[in-house]
Amino acid sequence: MHTFDNLTKYKIFLLVAECKSISKAAAQLYISQPAVSITIKKLEENLNTTLFIRKSKGVSLTENGKILYDNVKQAFNLLSGTEQIFKSSKNTGRLRIAASNVLCKYFLMPYLKEFIHKYPYTDVAITCTSSLNACSMLERGKVDLAFVAKPENIGKSQYHSLGIIEYTFVCTKEYRKKLNCTNSEIFQYGNIMLPNKDNGSRTHIDNYFAKNNIVPLHILEVNDMDLLIGFAKIGIGISCVVKQFVEHELESCSLIELKFLKTVSPREIGFLYNYIQPFNNNITEFINVNLK
Repeated sequence: MHTFDNLTKYKIFLLVAECKSISKAAAQLYISQPAVSITIKKLEENLNTTLFIRKSKGVSLTENGKILYDNVKQAFNLLSGTEQIFKSSKNTGRLRIAASNVLCKYFLMPYLKEFIHKYPYTDVAITCTSSLNACSMLERGKVDLAFVAKPENIGKSQYHSLGIIEYTFVCTKEYRKKLNCTNSEIFQYGNIMLPNKDNGSRTHIDNYFAKNNIVPLHILEVNDMDLLIGFAKIGIGISCVVKQFVEHELESCSLIELKFLKTVSPREIGFLYNYIQPFNNNITEFINVNLK
């Protein structure tokens, strides 16, 4: 059985090798130079080899010394890493998140990247689903966090807001010109591309239509926000999209924004969570992650 009698000697050996000086190592260790010299000599005797070449202005490793240095350094690094795992044990475990594809891609990703960087030993599970189902999964205890547009009634859950998303109608200049009508007539003549019926954004947009007595005559349903943007860019029609997702296209004028007297109201988005189970510290760490 290993007793590791040389463990303290190895620490001194590493410092002498890195300082290339017995006196400098002694100063950093706050012990006398003779004490360091004796320790190195005993280590050499125990290993039956010479570890350092003594020079007038310091020391340098022998070939065997270099081999020992590499292995001892690796061993201490491994020990240090293991200690860090135990010290950060409060941030281990599992964090389960449910979010829509759109919110996951455009908003959740930066949080995930920063959280995993800070807490690499926490297992993160992501379920991409509708906002409605994400809330249902949270209620049933299937996830720890639901990343959703704020529900009208959050009940006993807690809500951490990340701000708002805005909706806008976009198309190409060429498509708008081809319609040859006023903005008030666009919903009569244009192809209006919207998210599918089971999408939370679609419900929000339909409420906008109903509130303003708008009845689009030509609706094309698309199940992906990226496709809504892509179809608009190739001139198929007018897409209702989240404005933050088309900032680049609006700046480059590959898409233009259509202005109406009544706009679609913004929606608040954020993390929904609860305390039904014993509080999971990973939830706090995740929602408070410091985004750069």
